[in-house]
Amino acid sequence: VQLQASGGGSVQPGGSLRLSCAGSGSALDDYSIGWFRQAPGKKREGVACITNSDSRAFYADAVKGRFTISRDNAKNTVFLQMNSLKPEDTAVYYCAAGTDYGLGEDWYDYWGQGTLVTVSS
Repeated sequence: VQLQASGGGSVQPGGSLRLSCAGSGSALDDYSIGWFRQAPGKKREGVACITNSDSRAFYADAVKGRFTISRDNAKNTVFLQMNSLKPEDTAVYYCAAGTDYGLGEDWYDYWGQGTLVTVSS
């Protein structure tokens, strides 16, 4: 499966963005999908994931209540809706696909390129 992340940009604190992870070559609903981010000088961290079997969603504590992960199987796309954005959300965001799920990188086999999110006033 190939993944294409998009939707990043610059936004003021408190604003919203929706990231998309479009799949090709295979159906994304065969995979659990995770969103990760890497801020400058920091390690990549898991943000949210959604399971393949029943679309259960899991979130990192830092984004719980602000971010929502969802699937649109007809579009073969997974979304990350990000609301109430904070400067500390600034990072390159990546999506990844795997046959298991979790917020650790090791669960995922396929990675898209990143999309930059900048939250600044």
